[in-house]
Amino acid sequence: MRRIVVKLGTNVIMRTDGKVALGLLCGLVEQVAALREQGYEVLVVSSGAVGLGVERLGLSTRPTVLAQVQACAAIGQSRLMALYGDAFDRFNCPIAQVLLTEDDFRDPTRHANLRATLDALLTLGVIPIVNENDTVSTMELERPAEGAPQRLFGDNDKLSALLVKHINADLLVLLSDVDGLYDRNPTEPGAQVLQRVEVIDESVLALAQGGNGRGRGGMSSKLESANIALRAGKQVVIANGRTPQVLERLLAGEVLGTRFAAPVAAGSWR
Repeated sequence: MRRIVVKLGTNVIMRTDGKVALGLLCGLVEQVAALREQGYEVLVVSSGAVGLGVERLGLSTRPTVLAQVQACAAIGQSRLMALYGDAFDRFNCPIAQVLLTEDDFRDPTRHANLRATLDALLTLGVIPIVNENDTVSTMELERPAEGAPQRLFGDNDKLSALLVKHINADLLVLLSDVDGLYDRNPTEPGAQVLQRVEVIDESVLALAQGGNGRGRGGMSSKLESANIALRAGKQVVIANGRTPQVLERLLAGEVLGTRFAAPVAAGSWR
């Protein structure tokens, strides 16, 4: 493993009371910085901008009017980057903000420029912090109308999978507040996390549960994203971002969460 994409979900960035999970965020930043010191190239896809905007405005709930959600995203994005900037500065790690829309993947020139920029940042030891540009793009914020053209991504799970594919990363780590994909409804007695999945078929998709209402993605979205990366020959892990030292333990070969890898890609993490 050399190049890794780590996706941090809203349920990792934010606490259940709507406040920033500052200690958890700083702990994950420390892990990313440690991986960088070990020679890994790490790109972070981070949700949480809308939630931070809602908190900053003192709103009790997320707005339902699209323009107001975009306003929350604009307010929260600057706060999100300030949090990352302060945290990574403690470890002398430079960061860069990268805000994307679907056109950055669809248009050949923009796609080539995006890839060149990300390659340059990673080569220079910079940690790119990526999010969808919700201020100008509503793909992540609104639900698609029936019969609308198929979207490349509608949440950061799929965005992170596309990045893994298009920047030729080796591994995608999707961190949320769940331990992985369970073999049945996790509320049922005896439910266990599947340690390895080689093919995402209908039986696997049927195991997905919906999101909790704060983040846009749920397990269904994570499985779709894992499938995108899996078809591109990449490995994927869904794990709990609240697990102590989760990134370092994963890269050390410890079995955590659910690992998605085709049989031909099986073997050591390294």
